[in-house]
Amino acid sequence: MSLLGPVEIRNLAQRLDIRPTKKLGQNFVIDAGTVRRIVRTAELRPDDVVIEVGPGLGSLTLALLPEVRSVVAVEIDPVLAAQLPATVAEHAPELADRLTVVLADAMRVLPEELPEDRPTALVANLPYNVSVPVVLHLLEVLPSLRNVLIMVQSEVADRLAAAPGSKIYGIPSVKAAWYADVRRAGPVGRTVFWPVPNVDSGLVAMTRREPPATGATREEVFAVVDAAFAQRRKTLRAALASWAGTAAAAESALRAAGIDPSERGEQLTVEDFARIAENRT
Repeated sequence: MSLLGPVEIRNLAQRLDIRPTKKLGQNFVIDAGTVRRIVRTAELRPDDVVIEVGPGLGSLTLALLPEVRSVVAVEIDPVLAAQLPATVAEHAPELADRLTVVLADAMRVLPEELPEDRPTALVANLPYNVSVPVVLHLLEVLPSLRNVLIMVQSEVADRLAAAPGSKIYGIPSVKAAWYADVRRAGPVGRTVFWPVPNVDSGLVAMTRREPPATGATREEVFAVVDAAFAQRRKTLRAALASWAGTAAAAESALRAAGIDPSERGEQLTVEDFARIAENRT
């Protein structure tokens, strides 16, 4: 099967009168080698059901279809969503029945809008401007997701995979760690995209695991995370004062969780945040 190259992508965009927009974070991958690398790195299985967010003109979709049972492509642009089945029918007619296109906003899509055969893997070139909320939303509403491989802005990739103690460790790092083990899976240069972005990209791999054992809910734990990093230069005693009601109440919760109140948010693991949430009085 032939994948889409620079000429095919530009011709298709011209025929559809598609002009990539920053608003939708549209940067189309035009390098077949990069697309094959993404699929290889995703380590997919023949029985996987892949959810792809923002398939665009279909570069990655075409490479995914031969490797898995099916692909659910979630696309917010109605013109691109309407074209994708035709592109697959032209380039891989024998695989057309493996594709389902869902016209929806991936930040709000719900399981009932997807096929009954629930996705087991997320593989996507995510729009830069919504990458973190999209992946966190899908991990939350699709517990069937076992593996994730996403291409995002390099800086975002670093933040998602950052470990406690790092200067770039923050809200995305902790919230992603609630759901999965996260790692960087390699860099991606700018020239594989059209239009060429002004930043580099990177691959991030996630493997689902159970969240920390805790009596607190996810929402309660995430509220602590948000409060801790809203004023990340402050000690946790000060940063969590509004969350706990007073600085004294914050200190009480921290000490009950075995956390030094003079620590800062970037020094804590997701398990630490869960313990703090559990001990709020």
